[in-house]
Amino acid sequence: MGDLSVNIKKVLIVFLLLFVALISYFSYFIAVKGPAIANNSQNKRLWAKRNEVLRGTIYDRDGNALTKSEKESTLTQKREYTGGALFAHALGYVDQRYGITGLEATYDQELMADNSLSYFELIRNKGEVKEKIGHSIKTTLDSDVQRAAYDLLGDRKGSVVVLDPKTGEILAMVSKPSFDPNNLEEIWKDINANEDRPLLNRSVSGLYPPGSIFKVITAAAALENIEGVEDRIFEDKGKIVFNSRYSLSNYGGSVMGNINLRTAFMKSSNVVFGTLAMELGNDKLKEVAEKFYFNRDIKGDGIVVDNSRFPEIPKTEPGNMAQSGIGQSSILATPMEMALTAATIANGGVMMKPKLVSEVLTFENESIRVIPDEKLAQVTSKEVADTIGSYMKDVVTSGTGKAAAVSGVQVAGKTGTADHSEEGEPHSWFIGFAPYENPKVAIAVIVEKGGTGGGAASKIASGVIQKALEKR
Repeated sequence: MGDLSVNIKKVLIVFLLLFVALISYFSYFIAVKGPAIANNSQNKRLWAKRNEVLRGTIYDRDGNALTKSEKESTLTQKREYTGGALFAHALGYVDQRYGITGLEATYDQELMADNSLSYFELIRNKGEVKEKIGHSIKTTLDSDVQRAAYDLLGDRKGSVVVLDPKTGEILAMVSKPSFDPNNLEEIWKDINANEDRPLLNRSVSGLYPPGSIFKVITAAAALENIEGVEDRIFEDKGKIVFNSRYSLSNYGGSVMGNINLRTAFMKSSNVVFGTLAMELGNDKLKEVAEKFYFNRDIKGDGIVVDNSRFPEIPKTEPGNMAQSGIGQSSILATPMEMALTAATIANGGVMMKPKLVSEVLTFENESIRVIPDEKLAQVTSKEVADTIGSYMKDVVTSGTGKAAAVSGVQVAGKTGTADHSEEGEPHSWFIGFAPYENPKVAIAVIVEKGGTGGGAASKIASGVIQKALEKR
């Protein structure tokens, strides 16, 4: 009898443990997994709720409507994007068949919120429930700057990102090729099969070798870690020879002779910056790259940015170490990351959180919530940032970035000519800011297979900067 009692107790304990495990799983599912499932774009109940409320309007920074919604029936509504392909990647799209992306996704809850049942609305309307209309969103986008970037990029693949370096506001975010979100049903098959990937938002998810624009970060690492590097004279013989098979050469094989760091930056010496990377070592260069948010999540407002990548390179690979100093090896960066890098130098070493939304409004344009400017980090000292900024000014006035100049304005920048794994011309990069003395805009431009950075990307940057400064 005693043994039976013991066995019953054991069975009860097992059942108790299983019950506790089951309750724990249900609690976890409801608390952790439940919200994600409830808010999933394929959730039919959520789509019914979306269609019950007329979706709120998205505006640019000047109050111009970038979206419009109208009821087609009690169960459906039509979303119109007034700029078509111009804002496709910045805004994303909402479609019951094809899902929800971009800003439409990140601010979905606000755009489908019901203003009509608020206490103040009921008082104002004497208890009468008006048409259900979602909150509106005011973005930081400048339609004129967005249009200039879109037009100047033309039919070429690539991206342009423009920021206010002091606030982190995204003034423009263009990715090409683009698509018209008003015609998804007609174009869906083609844009999914298109090898140029028009659905990819290159601004935040395009990962490219940065090439020589990465020398901004290598210069910061050298100034922070190598005593006296600014006054040092380097001997540039045109190439670094590692062995009988591998070497690192300057673009076009140029030999620059005895030069200091400023001149090496201005003329974009691969020899000097490859040498600096080997002297710094992978650990120190990687540490500074990560201060600039490589290998880290950039928590933007209204955007999701893929992580830019800086590799771990063993000491037994000096060639790869040298390549990392000039933005090659296996380094990959998004245009947003490199725009933030330029903005950080412009802002005295402070990186601001990038934001696409400035305010949430009622459908009658009354403020509900203002999105504050937010500092991400003091990435480098003001002294280091100012020194690199002066180098960048020389690049545009006397170096490889002359095509980025704007009449009457001092522009600072860095060009990049990035080799990549595909056949054809290198990618053309430019990052920079203006005006030099009081920066109001920072920019990153990439033209896929656009050739040298001093060509296509710099010319685009000049036009976009000029347009951006007209209103600032």
